Amino acid sequence: MDQSRQVFTVDLLERYASKGRGVITCMAAGNDVILLGTSKGWLIRHDFGAGGSSDFDLSSGRPGDQSIHRVFVDPGGSHCIATVIGGGGAETFYMHAKWSKPRVLGRLKGLIVNAVAWNRQLITEASTKEVVIGTDNGQLFEMAVDEKDKREKYIKFLFELKELPEAFMALQMEMASLSNVTRYYVMAVTPTRLYSFTGIGLLETVFASYLERAVHFMELPGEIPNSELHFFIKQRRAMHFAWLSGAGIYHGGLNFGAQHSYINGDENFVENKALLDYSKLSDGVDAVKPSSMAVSEFHFLLLIGNKVKVVNRISEQIIEELQFDQTSESVSRGVIGLCSDATAGLFYAYDQNSIFQVSVNDEGRDMWKVYLDMKEYAAALANCRDPLQRDQVYLVQADAAFTSRDFLRAASFYAKINYILSFEEVTLKFISVGEQDALRTFLLRKLDNLAKDDKCQITMISTWATELYLDKINRLLLEEDNALDKHSSEYQSINQEFRAFLGDCKDVLDEATTMRLLESYGRVEELVYFASLKEQYEIVIHHYVQQGETKKALEVLQKPAVPIDLQYKFAPDLIVLDAYETVESWMTTKNLNPRKLIPAMMRYSSEPHAKNETHEVIKYLEFCVHCLHNEDPGVHNLLLSLYAKQEDDDALLRFLQCKFGKGRENGPDFFYDPKYALRLCLKEKRMRACVHIYSMMSMHEEAVALALQVDPELAMAEADKVEDDEDLRKKLWLMVAKHVIEQEKGTKRENIRKAIAFLKETDGLLKIEDILPFFPDFALIDDFKEAICSSLEDYNNQIEQLKEEMNDATHGADNIRNDISALAQRYAVIDRDEECGVCKRKILIVGGDYRMSRGYTSVGQMAPFYVFPCGHAFHVHCLIAHVTCSVNETQAEYILDLQKQLTLLGDGARKDMNGGITEDSITSMTPADKLRSQLDDAIASECPFCGELMIRQISLPFILSEEALLVNSWEIKPQNNLANMRTLSLPV
Repeated sequence: MDQSRQVFTVDLLERYASKGRGVITCMAAGNDVILLGTSKGWLIRHDFGAGGSSDFDLSSGRPGDQSIHRVFVDPGGSHCIATVIGGGGAETFYMHAKWSKPRVLGRLKGLIVNAVAWNRQLITEASTKEVVIGTDNGQLFEMAVDEKDKREKYIKFLFELKELPEAFMALQMEMASLSNVTRYYVMAVTPTRLYSFTGIGLLETVFASYLERAVHFMELPGEIPNSELHFFIKQRRAMHFAWLSGAGIYHGGLNFGAQHSYINGDENFVENKALLDYSKLSDGVDAVKPSSMAVSEFHFLLLIGNKVKVVNRISEQIIEELQFDQTSESVSRGVIGLCSDATAGLFYAYDQNSIFQVSVNDEGRDMWKVYLDMKEYAAALANCRDPLQRDQVYLVQADAAFTSRDFLRAASFYAKINYILSFEEVTLKFISVGEQDALRTFLLRKLDNLAKDDKCQITMISTWATELYLDKINRLLLEEDNALDKHSSEYQSINQEFRAFLGDCKDVLDEATTMRLLESYGRVEELVYFASLKEQYEIVIHHYVQQGETKKALEVLQKPAVPIDLQYKFAPDLIVLDAYETVESWMTTKNLNPRKLIPAMMRYSSEPHAKNETHEVIKYLEFCVHCLHNEDPGVHNLLLSLYAKQEDDDALLRFLQCKFGKGRENGPDFFYDPKYALRLCLKEKRMRACVHIYSMMSMHEEAVALALQVDPELAMAEADKVEDDEDLRKKLWLMVAKHVIEQEKGTKRENIRKAIAFLKETDGLLKIEDILPFFPDFALIDDFKEAICSSLEDYNNQIEQLKEEMNDATHGADNIRNDISALAQRYAVIDRDEECGVCKRKILIVGGDYRMSRGYTSVGQMAPFYVFPCGHAFHVHCLIAHVTCSVNETQAEYILDLQKQLTLLGDGARKDMNGGITEDSITSMTPADKLRSQLDDAIASECPFCGELMIRQISLPFILSEEALLVNSWEIKPQNNLANMRTLSLPV
């Protein structure tokens, strides 16, 4: 056998492990710690993890030969229990890894301990927690030891076999927490029986309960050299057990976490029980029973003679035989036994002198084959390591199903195969037997197993599956049973399945190919469904329109992903099919341009409608105009045209009178074309509307002329609308008057009375003389006597009023002349010490710095000056300078320009300012006088200290911008030589 492929290998670990302390009688291992018991009463500890070994003499102080009967070690390698048998009887010791010597368990004196069960869930290095001990006389004890106490905490009696007193040969214990309660499970074996104990609470309570109930056991009679019980431990939890009994190896799974049925009052936590007969191990010869056993995850290691046979626990077949390299003196005795280290995952064998290590090399690597041979496919798949192994499992399952003609099941398994069988081979298998349904199933399952990157293969398979679906549907329709019942359950099922398939594969199916397939098979509904999946909404809507299903078409159009252009494209057809639903849909659709719907609305409007039928287009256009505030002239023109064609023109007039642009700056009052509206209303003979349009276009004469044909009252109202043009208004009223007079058909005297009454309605705008030309030439003046007299009285009143106004004007002219005469005599008294308000020098004293201002006449040798009613006086030169500094730049330039022009004119143009002013002088002013008058108005219209000029000075800053340099000159600057100045200390 290839050593590299062996699952178990044997290596010599220690040749002379007993160190001359006698021969090895027993052995135990845990966590890389091995404990050996010798025939001379020595306990030898080998710690392969930490390194080193130690010896303990358990026979010291005991008479006669002493031998270690059994030795036990916990999974952590810290706690050890050993039993010594000699001339003085049996004695049991406990020893901790940290102790230098063992301690006798006095409570067990004289009892031979054959078995120990550790509490793997709770045990720690410092404490053993609960430990169950089995003795040779069929008794069970509970013990606990804390390392710090250096002695046992207690040893309690638990149970004793009374029905069939036998020695307990092996014990195993498990603990589980279920619903916040602790449950113990204890298994114990004797040479012929396997006992099960379970219960809730303390161990003492659990075993005490068996005083009142029967113990559950399994009996397998037969001779066996050494009855053993082993648990396979994985992550500190027992997974399965094996009992080396006289009848064979009784084994099964363990499940301590789930609830099971109760058998004889005990919970049955054993699953999948089996018995391996020893005859399977001997190849036809007499069966040889193993002397010892160890259990791995998938195998039993059975010690038979000097060999270890490895038996697969599942197939019960021998897979390997292990040989041991023994010394010559050990061959005769042979290999004594096997033990396992669950923590380290190792197994050991030992003879009188040596220890052998049995290593496991990936024992589960071929378990998939074992399960596959046994047709346990789920377990086989669970143990596969790579895709090729899984493919082989699927292939066996698929072939088996195909052979049994379960083609659909076979298709599912074939679809899972990726490597060892080609796609073409599988499809040909189904095609050869004519199984289209199975082929379709295979393709669908294959799609599920393909990676997303295989886009080409996915598209190809999806297309093929589509065709198979269509073929299946057609075959169902062609069958006689379904010919009359299109809605049969199978047909409906496959149709729904096909639609689901299209929905799942819409992104991988080629759009054009799929649509051609659906079209070629005549599956219109599926074609529409697929088109909607692919967002080919035009096809979907077109189908619904052809079927007359307006609501469905509108539902599609309402989807956010549908292009708005489709609304306009299908609007003409939809509004003809169902105008109400279409218009309701338009009114709820956002971002719809009504202008693009005009062709559809015009098509609808051209159709005849019932007299009382609601005009849906008018409803929509009113919604656009009044609610959406649409300003498109085309929309307004269409609405106006529809109003014009109605029998009642009330809606038309309301529409024309409505100001849609009200509130907008510089915006129009309406958005329709008035010329188009006028032509349309004239065509439809909507005269009142025409009158309104004429008036709106300021064509008042045409409006009145047309209104006179409809209703004189309407004409009067139109004539009254003109307010800003009196002549036009009078002209319009004359048109009305002429029409009224000419249309009257009563007696002449009656006509005259009506004409006179009409004059009163004009509020005096028309007089009797204005309408006289409209009467016949031979009308008697007596009929107009009253009106003519009234008119003459009005003229007389007007003449009298004009006379009064002329008299008032004459009196006003006289008053103006008197004021001018009084103005020439106006004067002011100035004190001789009066100062100029600007320069503060005396007004009446001539200084050398003041020259006479050119253009002004001096009084003696005094400079020209101004005196204001408030008492302030200013030299002309000072006042000009002060005012130009206080006003803005434009006014200042104007004043200086006037002064310059006045100066250029010279003295020849001067006149005496203090001389008399006559009427002739007023009418014949020279250019210099005009300039001087303008300058007076510019600088002396009011006192600069008391008038508006002084008020404006309040807002000016104290320091002007042009005074910045002056301000900076006052700035205090630091001295550069400040540091060199001496500091004087002043006495306090």
